[in-house]
Amino acid sequence: MIYRNWQGSKIPALGFGTYELNNDDAATMVKEAAKIGYRHFDTAQMYHNEEGVGRGLKASGLARDDYFLTTKVWFDKFQSGDLQTSVVESLRKLDLDHVDLLLLHWPTDEIPLDETIAALNEVKNLGMTHMIGISNFPTALIDKAINLTDSPLTVNQVEYHPYISQAKVLENVRSHNMLLTAYCPIARGTVLNDPTLQEIGAKYGKSGVQVTLRWLMQQDGVMAIPKSGSPKNAAANFDIFDFELSDDDMAKIFTLANPDGRLIDPSFAPKWDDAA
Repeated sequence: MIYRNWQGSKIPALGFGTYELNNDDAATMVKEAAKIGYRHFDTAQMYHNEEGVGRGLKASGLARDDYFLTTKVWFDKFQSGDLQTSVVESLRKLDLDHVDLLLLHWPTDEIPLDETIAALNEVKNLGMTHMIGISNFPTALIDKAINLTDSPLTVNQVEYHPYISQAKVLENVRSHNMLLTAYCPIARGTVLNDPTLQEIGAKYGKSGVQVTLRWLMQQDGVMAIPKSGSPKNAAANFDIFDFELSDDDMAKIFTLANPDGRLIDPSFAPKWDDAA
């Protein structure tokens, strides 16, 4: 396993995502993922599966200190009071007294950011989360959030895979000593049949998916949370720690980024940074 160090904490860089898994499937897959070796798990209020994730973690037999868990607050709970109450409810569903990382899931213009960041700090100060962070924040909003927070922000979780450049966001988070977590890291499976990634993978006996996840692991301060509903695929996604991409391979993969590569762009999305 590769770890990212943040203020004395070691975070497993490869996590298990649970988006679109219902409670029962999340419970099954989290238990299976733990058996495979995953120790970083990601959920969210909006996924409606926190209860299942909690069941899977209990069934895994892992001690609480042996895994890292992230959940995210949906923006309809960004008002002070609503946010704190929603985190209490998340912890009830997860059957835990704290998460390791709590993120604001998407930025919104509906609630002043200073109010939301203050509430986020409060739940950290109350011990409901060890770390706080953001998700889907472009550079202008990262800077704004950094200026408003009392406790340091750990992570910005964003869409990141070979078809989208996040160079500007990466440069920004690194300047703030933050980490970046890549969601949709295998571009919803598209990387599997990419000729460039297949060609690189053939040298190592690895698939395009495994090459992509290794590419992310070899970037400074980057983590990834591929989702899988299949134990076989979850195991294959985890099988990336026995090879290393060359500098030439890394550079080739960076050339795959294109202006139309973004997959997740809902109507409420912020103004994204231009591709670097």
